[in-house]
Amino acid sequence: MRRAPTAHDVTLLLQAWGDGDKEALDRLAPLIYRELHILAKRFMSRERRDHTLQATALVNETYLRLVDIHQANWQDRAHFFAICARAMRQILVDHVRSRGSIKRGGGQQPLQLEEALVMAESPYSKLLELDDALNRLAALDQRKSRVVELRFFGGLSVEETAEALKTSPETVMRDWKMAKAWLHRELGDNQNGA
Repeated sequence: MRRAPTAHDVTLLLQAWGDGDKEALDRLAPLIYRELHILAKRFMSRERRDHTLQATALVNETYLRLVDIHQANWQDRAHFFAICARAMRQILVDHVRSRGSIKRGGGQQPLQLEEALVMAESPYSKLLELDDALNRLAALDQRKSRVVELRFFGGLSVEETAEALKTSPETVMRDWKMAKAWLHRELGDNQNGA
């Protein structure tokens, strides 16, 4: 009976792939696909049900972006999934922005006022607001922004986040609480027109 791969096995394959071993990527892909799909499903669970991007497409797009990285310095499994979470966040934000540019023209017929009002209330704008707020938070405190990205978008546990950021779980919890309060205030102010 074959044993399940450990986090250490994944780390060794990531490091070999980062060093240019193409066969390591072939062995790694089936080991990480399920976890990437779970991560993508977490992302997509926060989106509208009729979102045009599905979890499998998000995984595939993330995979394509990662395959293009040459000579990556993958530290470990947590670091890899942190990079995946950032890539997925960026893919979703890019997707929303491209849909927004289509809605604002993009070679299409102008929208009627009623259609524009319905689209203005779209949950897509909330993702952009969150992304903008996280970028503002990163300008003030990069680590707190990364904690939110890893915990909220990446679904990493406190321990995995601490490992990825090379800090203690206590620091992660403190940063997580402070960042959530800051984001709540920022996003609340935006919703009130401030």
